[in-house]
Amino acid sequence: MRTALIRVSRVHDLPAALDTHRLRRGRPVLVLVGGAAAMDRSALTALDHALRTAVLPLLDRRDAAAVDGGTDSGVMRVIGRARSAAGHRFPLVGVAAEGTVVVPGSGPADPDRADLEPNHTHVVLVPGSRWGEESPWLAEVADVVADGAPSVTVVVNGGEITFDDALASLDRGRPVVVLAGTGRTADEIAVARAARPADPRAVKIAAARLTHVLPVDDDAAITDVLHACLSGDTDGP
Repeated sequence: MRTALIRVSRVHDLPAALDTHRLRRGRPVLVLVGGAAAMDRSALTALDHALRTAVLPLLDRRDAAAVDGGTDSGVMRVIGRARSAAGHRFPLVGVAAEGTVVVPGSGPADPDRADLEPNHTHVVLVPGSRWGEESPWLAEVADVVADGAPSVTVVVNGGEITFDDALASLDRGRPVVVLAGTGRTADEIAVARAARPADPRAVKIAAARLTHVLPVDDDAAITDVLHACLSGDTDGP
């Protein structure tokens, strides 16, 4: 499978660019944000199980799409490989600042740039040369693909940028599902949900009505909550 590379320089151009590359819009969208290279093996293994068992089959059943950061590391590598291994058909769309990734056919590889995950069906390349510059674009791409259909953001592990991604989702009225037990940002939000001292950003996310905190190993709960969110029930089951 060859990944479709979509270059855009203005948010206004996104709908036409996606249409040109036959990425059908008006469908439920799952946004996956969180850890890249800093995730430990146990968290990656737990995520892989949750995706294969609870998440990816649901995306196919709902004719949904998934949107993430598109690089070959952490959560993005896990979902790309899991989708490919199981033969799932849902679109998997990466969103990356062009100056931070190795673009196929663009000349000698820059060791300071990240490789793109090869199992993504599409990668939207946006302006920028620093990590985090893709974040507002990721949210916009999810909105354009959904085109009014329900969407949900799943938080796995993560660092500083993940706090911003989760808060941006809540600001847009997008439910946030936090997978506790995956480390760092996700676990900090779980700590805040348990009313223990935590980062102020985690406290704000945990307190939001649209936030759901679930154990990463609770397949049934993950499936039920995501199904509800992708059906437009923002309060969950």
